[in-house]
Parts: sequence; structure tokens; C-alpha cells
Amino acid sequence: MPTFSYVARDAQGNVQRGKSDADSQQVLIKRLQQSGHFVTSVVQEKGAAQAKAAGGAKAKKKGEGFMTKFQKVKLNHLAVFCRQFATMINAGVSLIRCLAVLEMQTQNPRLRGIIRELSANVEAGETLSKSLQKWPTIFNQLFVGLIRAGEVGGVLDETLERLAGFLEDDVELRRKVKTAMTYPTMVLVAAVGILTFLVTFILPKFMEIFKDFKVEMPMLTQALMDVSNFCLQKWYFALGGIFAFSIAFKMFKRTKFGKRTYDWAKMKVPIFGSLSHKIALARSCRTLATLMGSGVPILQAMETTAEAVDNEIFTEVLMKSRAAVREGERIGEPLERSGLFPPMVVHMISIGEETGSLDMMLSKVADFYEKEVEAQLAGLAAAIEPIMIIGLGFMVGTIVIAMFLPLLQIITNLTNE
Repeated sequence: MPTFSYVARDAQGNVQRGKSDADSQQVLIKRLQQSGHFVTSVVQEKGAAQAKAAGGAKAKKKGEGFMTKFQKVKLNHLAVFCRQFATMINAGVSLIRCLAVLEMQTQNPRLRGIIRELSANVEAGETLSKSLQKWPTIFNQLFVGLIRAGEVGGVLDETLERLAGFLEDDVELRRKVKTAMTYPTMVLVAAVGILTFLVTFILPKFMEIFKDFKVEMPMLTQALMDVSNFCLQKWYFALGGIFAFSIAFKMFKRTKFGKRTYDWAKMKVPIFGSLSHKIALARSCRTLATLMGSGVPILQAMETTAEAVDNEIFTEVLMKSRAAVREGERIGEPLERSGLFPPMVVHMISIGEETGSLDMMLSKVADFYEKEVEAQLAGLAAAIEPIMIIGLGFMVGTIVIAMFLPLLQIITNLTNE
């Protein structure tokens, strides 16, 4: 009969380590669960040769792929990770076994390495939520907070299901935004390419003809000639300026004042401002609903939502509202005073608070605004396309007119002669 090492927590949350003989891992897990323990890991004892081989394999894995440290872990990868994790936990598979299977299944090298380290930390007796905190750029406060709530409440599978659903909704919202902006972006790139070609290749050839005839250039033509000469002779200044501006803008956005200014402008800009506001509303309501539905206390849920919403204006409002709720106010009152939350949202939140179904009301608000965003994106894409085409035609037409004005002058001079 094989011997297994196990790590488990008793009813008081104390870590218990030990060894026991059993026919299989599942038999030992069931035995420990019946005795009131929450099983963290069960590992079969290995012989010296097996341990050495396993150690060599771990050392090899540790050294593989230096560049994987710089790879990103996309939201859809995390969503799949949570969904598979929840399924296995719900089926009674031990935490360590789940992580081992997930490590083999995941397609992202960076996530695979993180899961490997998570497994080692949990096997050493560390909680999953505490171990996740070591990768704040991958697992944000929302992720860690929900996992912690699931561990404390003994409903880790349900929490992972909620988290997977939240991530899938977020991925879908981002996908819709990108899809709606794809065609306008392609038109803009084509417009820039056409204008660059006309100014740097076609216009200079016409200018040579005009110089031979010694024609006095109209103001519009002269302006385009100056632009063309600058693009041909001092193009490096333009590239350097664009590069310097992009670096300066990124550094500015990293500051608290810069991020706040950028988020404020993003919600005030014509056409796109309303869309940004609705996206922030949908995300904050969805996050708060997910946290509260998982049993996270309201004050902690509001703090986590403020950190996860990725909008400094909403972050400030949520933190001020949290302070007001801590002082005894209802959650709807400070949100109404902020002016960021429409009356319909405030009323639904107030009703949810009174009836004890705040998480459900917040989910309904999030559903509503996600549909609003989808409808506005569809209308925006349909409206932007003709505007951009007309704008492109106007710019090309201006260049063509600027090139033909001197030709008309040449023809007029020849006719007079």
C-alpha cells in the first residue's frame, strides 16, 4: 500500500501535515474530509531514484525560457484557468493535483511557470490567496480577494466560477470595443499612408515642373511644399518628436495626477466620452457584484473595486463612498452626490440595499450598461466610417487642388502670351 504525505487544515484553520497509508489519493482525501479537514495537498511518497529524477526535471523546468518572464498572460488565459480550476475543485480533486493538471494543460509559458511555483508554495503550506499575491501584475486585488473569500468560506469552486464568469464578460466587452474600432483604425492608417505617399512622392515631381516654368506658387501650394520638404529632408525630427511625445505621455499617465487627468479627459471628449463613462460604470458594477456575491464584506468589496476599475475618477468616488458607508450612510447616497452614477443606477442600488439583494441589482445594472456599450459601439462604428471617408476625400482633394492651381496659372500665362 503506497504512503502519502498530506497538508490539510482543521476546522480552526490550523495547518496539519502528516503521512498516511492509503489505496489511492482519493481514498485518503475522502478520509481526511470525513474527519473535518480541508485538504490542501496529497503527494505520494517517492523513492530516492524517483525523487532525484523529479528534482532534475524541476531544475530543467526552472531554467527553461528566460524570455517567458516577459510574456503577458491574457485575460482569456486566466478565464480558462479559473474555469478548469473550478471544475476540478468541484469534483473533489485536491488543490495540488488541480495545479499539476493545470500546469500541463495551459498553453501560456508564463502562466505555466507561475502555476508551477503556486503548486510548490501551496505544497509547503501557504494559502493559495497568499501565494497569488506574489504576482500582482497577473493576479490583481479582485482576483486575490475573491480567492481569499472562497478559501475562508469553503466555497473555492463557486468563487472560481464567479471569477471565470467575470473575466469572460470582461474579455467579451474588450473584444467588442476592439472589433468596433478595427475598421475605423484601418481607414485611418490607409488615409495616413495615402497622404504620406502624395506629399513625399507625387507632390515633389509636380514642384520640379513648376520651378522650370518659374511660376509663383499659391499660398496653399507653398504650404504643402513646405510640408513635403520637411518630410523629405527632416523626417527624423518628426519621428523623434512622435517618439518623445509617446514616451512623455506614458510617463505622464503613470503619475497619479496624469492618470486622473487622462481619465477625466477620456470621459469628457465628444462622442467617445459617453462610451468611456458607460464602460467604467459597467466594470465597477460588475466587479462589486462579483465580490459581494462571493461573500466579501461591503467595505472590502468597495476598496477592491476602486483598485480594479482602472479609472482614477471612479476610484476616488468609490473610496469616498466607502468612507461614507463606514460612517453609517447608505451606499446610494454618496454615489448620487458624485454625479457619476445616473439616477437609475442609484435607485436600483438603494432598492438592492433595502431588499438585501445588492449583488443581484448591481449585476442587472452591469448587464444594462454592457448592452448600452454594445449598442453605442455599433452606432459609433456606423457613424465614424462615412465621416472618415469624407475626411480622407477632403484631404486628398485639397492636395490635388494645391497641385493643379499652379498648372492653371501656367495655362493662363500661356494663353495670354
